[in-house]
Amino acid sequence: MSLTKEYKAEVIKQFGASGKDTGKSEVQVALYTRRISDLTGHLQQHPKDKHSRRGLLMLVAKRKKMLNYVKNVNIDRYRKVIGELDLRK
Repeated sequence: MSLTKEYKAEVIKQFGASGKDTGKSEVQVALYTRRISDLTGHLQQHPKDKHSRRGLLMLVAKRKKMLNYVKNVNIDRYRKVIGELDLRK
């Protein structure tokens, strides 16, 4: 399932500074998280889909790099994103 315009607008509004702020790291992490959860559900139904599994692993790596960047730049923003997305406990 792809991300809808409504969902993207909601995420941008929640994590971005303005309605057009799609480049902010927190917005990108939130969008990656949604795509990862969608792909995880797909792979539970289709366990032999190796191409989608590769895409999932690439998305996880992108999200991890982005989270490391946010953590190195501003630890408070990192903690806020982790808390709102329930990524780590």
